[in-house]
Amino acid sequence: MLKRRTWLAGALALPAVGLHAQPAPATPPNAQRRVVAIGGAITETIYALGAQHELVGVDTTSLFPAAATRLPSVGYARALSAEGLLSLKPTLVLAGAEAGPPTVLRQLQAAGVPLVTLDDEHRIEAALLRTQRVAELLGRESAGQALLTQTQQAWQAAQARVATLRGAGAGPRVLFVLSHSMNQVRIAGHSTGADAMIRYAGARNALGEVQGYKPLTPEAAIAAAPDIILGTEQGLAAAGGVAGLLAAPGLAATPAGRARRVVSLEALLLLGFGPRLPQAVAQLAEALHGPAKA
Repeated sequence: MLKRRTWLAGALALPAVGLHAQPAPATPPNAQRRVVAIGGAITETIYALGAQHELVGVDTTSLFPAAATRLPSVGYARALSAEGLLSLKPTLVLAGAEAGPPTVLRQLQAAGVPLVTLDDEHRIEAALLRTQRVAELLGRESAGQALLTQTQQAWQAAQARVATLRGAGAGPRVLFVLSHSMNQVRIAGHSTGADAMIRYAGARNALGEVQGYKPLTPEAAIAAAPDIILGTEQGLAAAGGVAGLLAAPGLAATPAGRARRVVSLEALLLLGFGPRLPQAVAQLAEALHGPAKA
């Protein structure tokens, strides 16, 4: 097995990130590994490593590539059922840190199913370490090394593009709105994936002084005074388009609302922190630093 230091040596000079150091489960000789992936970024990584033939199930956040959506679903990552998981006869379950509930995970382990939990911090370093760990667990070290190199190079190119787009300015104030259910609209402060993406793209989180996700209120929206409202494509569709989103409390009264400056990206691309993270940052930067569109 390749050593972690060898894999991550290079231009990014990555610091250590706390992935759970669980040993790779042994697979009997000549046995077909049956993997269930719980987390869209994990599923995406498995495909990027060319190991998708070992997947027998995924969760509902596994939206990319499209082929993943045709695999048996084990449901929402935070509301799993032991029966559904065990029915797929997995020999390995790879799960994000938010997978649950804990009772179901304990049931899996009690049933003798190897379960490896991978941290999902919202940082490029964590995304790279997750790629490495998944490659190790699936015996795809060579493919993993190639994917790491490709991702590092793409990340450097993305950051160079961000620097060019941003220039010497402070970057626009961006308010991320989570609107997949319009009766529970939330906005994102720091220590969230949305905050990390806004900052990586060379912009400022308009709610950066607040931690975590908070309910959207007219007062909070107006105080944030965003230049741009950011959402997901799925959320924008659920809201009924830009007009529907701006009907949410207070958004129409913000600078972004008055100018109808709304940017959206596909949810997993924007918030997944998977192998497409460099692409997501570059695409978001182009949208945030581009000319205003009414």
